[in-house]
Amino acid sequence: MDIKIQAVPVLKDNYAWLLHSEAGGTIVVDPGQSEPVRKALGDRRLDAILLTHYHSDHTAGADALKQAYGAMIYGPDNVAASVDTAVKGGEQLTFAGVKIDVLSTPGHAEGHVSYVQPDVPALFTGDVLFSGGCGRLFDGTAAEMFASLRLYDPLPDNTLVCAGHEYTEANLAFIAAHTAQPNDAFQQRYREVKALREQGKPTLPVALKVERETNPFLQARTVEELAHWRHLKDQA
Repeated sequence: MDIKIQAVPVLKDNYAWLLHSEAGGTIVVDPGQSEPVRKALGDRRLDAILLTHYHSDHTAGADALKQAYGAMIYGPDNVAASVDTAVKGGEQLTFAGVKIDVLSTPGHAEGHVSYVQPDVPALFTGDVLFSGGCGRLFDGTAAEMFASLRLYDPLPDNTLVCAGHEYTEANLAFIAAHTAQPNDAFQQRYREVKALREQGKPTLPVALKVERETNPFLQARTVEELAHWRHLKDQA
């Protein structure tokens, strides 16, 4: 099935994500506002609303979209929005023929989940994995974040990482400042990101292969290594 991914900028630097299927259905992930999503939908229907975690910048538009389109809300059971079906890791959901796998990915927030669309393939990471970074440890620990990032390891390199924020340029500037000799893949990605931002374009989605080559948070081989990078970033 042909599925198209669309980034919808919302709030200051968030992204909601739309998945459009060839059958005419659409899924939205993390609508922090409703109106930009409604404009992006146009005359399409909305089949489901998926939430990765309870923070309001990822959920605030969900109830209005539910009311406008009749779409059901899926997400962790601690989300303030009117969740119709609570989800947890290990489940597979299907909407208008579009399959969505659910991964349990705490670390940034209690109950955080990620969503995988295996046909594109695409990975909706919320605030766990960013391009060039990972989420702050608000409700979780470095061990939880490390374990969550490892759940992405089996995914193919061409998986599109659809993160919740446009933090890429700042993340790469931080890495460049703390790495003596960034590799060629990093330098190429940094140039591309700077050019995209100068044009006002999103730096996402990005292939998981790029993150595996450039993101020290994802590259960390131990909890201690991840905690070290997270501490540095928190102090930056």
